[in-house]
Amino acid sequence: MGMRLKGKVAIVTGAGSGFGAGIARKFVAEGAKVLLVDLRGDAAEEVAATLGGEQVARAWRADVSSAADTKNMFDAAERLFGPLDILVNNAGVGHKPQPLEALDEIDFERIYQVNMKSIWLAMREVVPRFKAREKGRLGIRGVVLNMASTAGVSPRPRLAWYNASKGWVITATRATAVELAPHGIRVNALNPVAGDTPLLATFMGEDTPEMRAKFLSTIPIGRFSTPEDLGNAACFLCSDEASMITGVCMEVDGGRCI
Repeated sequence: MGMRLKGKVAIVTGAGSGFGAGIARKFVAEGAKVLLVDLRGDAAEEVAATLGGEQVARAWRADVSSAADTKNMFDAAERLFGPLDILVNNAGVGHKPQPLEALDEIDFERIYQVNMKSIWLAMREVVPRFKAREKGRLGIRGVVLNMASTAGVSPRPRLAWYNASKGWVITATRATAVELAPHGIRVNALNPVAGDTPLLATFMGEDTPEMRAKFLSTIPIGRFSTPEDLGNAACFLCSDEASMITGVCMEVDGGRCI
């Protein structure tokens, strides 16, 4: 077992499945204490129960588009584990492939609330907490990692508003990174290619062997991304090994965006 995050306290949103669960698992394996946040509290509980006990992993139900829930999750993490070191804004939603003019307002609002507003709410809450801390090793007060997507770099047709939301995440990551660097706060993002997670069927429209083959044909390395891939990349970017890295939106995409 590695200890690249020994003594760190982290929040991972959307940790009840997929990439969030993979990131939470890796963080605990590397020595962090993690609050696993998900709208589906039972899903977060199931993942947390596999991670070695309440001393290192706790589940927390929250709607990340709610200001009150967001504040409560930060208070809970600090109450349970101590001052926060790492925030992973992983929670996200997609929409089914369709012409851009066909997406209804309810679905658009959901994309905005979960993929965009949640990051604004979390940053508004965590940045004052980080700024109030003494600078730690290598001059760092805290680390934020956002989950963007290759969709924000090389958009696929018929997913226009999901693509746009992830482009927003990329720009928000870079904009906040340059502002917060003098305060010792690093902000990076990951751009995963389509992953074998619960969201995959949403993006494909239908989960058939033919549709999977079509998606795979666009990934040069020949496979979907996995929660383990994202956990490994997240661990590096949130560790002291990456103390000089901020404002980076790193593709984890098997060559998709080359």
